[in-house]
Amino acid sequence: MPATQIVEGASPKHEQLRLILERYCTQQLSPGDMLPSERQLCDEYSVSRITVREAVGQLVADGLLVRVHGKGTFVAARQVRSQLHLASFHEDMRKLGLAPSTAVLSAKEEALPGDSAAALRADARDMGYHIRRLRLAGGLPMSIDDSWFAARRLPGLLTHDLSASLYELLEREYALVIDQAEQTVGAQQADTAIAALLGIDVGAPVLAFDRISFSNAQPVEHTRSYYRGDRYQVQMSLSNR
Repeated sequence: MPATQIVEGASPKHEQLRLILERYCTQQLSPGDMLPSERQLCDEYSVSRITVREAVGQLVADGLLVRVHGKGTFVAARQVRSQLHLASFHEDMRKLGLAPSTAVLSAKEEALPGDSAAALRADARDMGYHIRRLRLAGGLPMSIDDSWFAARRLPGLLTHDLSASLYELLEREYALVIDQAEQTVGAQQADTAIAALLGIDVGAPVLAFDRISFSNAQPVEHTRSYYRGDRYQVQMSLSNR
């Protein structure tokens, strides 16, 4: 850390510390690097924990830092801008130069909920595979996928590695190529569960995607995804031709 003294003066201590940390993050650290702990910052600059939390909180609000629940505070990655197109998360992130990874939160066989049964053109009494995954780009949380699949169409799905691309798995193991999708996008506020997983504040903006994916006109997947509003943008090209 830079040895800059914080003193009593016209500028509040938390503002002095914010400027110091801003220079440190932009000039000496890289996206994904961890910020020293609150205790380390308190000791380094001889300030209170309240001062540290105020300074760090401002940088989080500015999008320079990101808190990851249970891990620490990190320099935020550059905002990802993805064009609306048909691709898996892994393929999309790789094209953007980011290393994708996935943590499987849960994978169960359960009764299909009504909206997913309708989306998948399944009987309301059919069983489904319910897979929830946390998607990361460059090691930092990007989105949550909450997906449903009709179990009778994909026997043994849960026995496979679900941390890799599901689209690649569907093509390789079931000869199902995802070639079409219907998708809506809206904005909403993160609830407690979404905020904890994405490392954002409760009420922070997220982009909510509702997607039905098809293979040869047959619905295969119904997924709701929640993307961090401060790290993800959607880009599209429009034409009247």
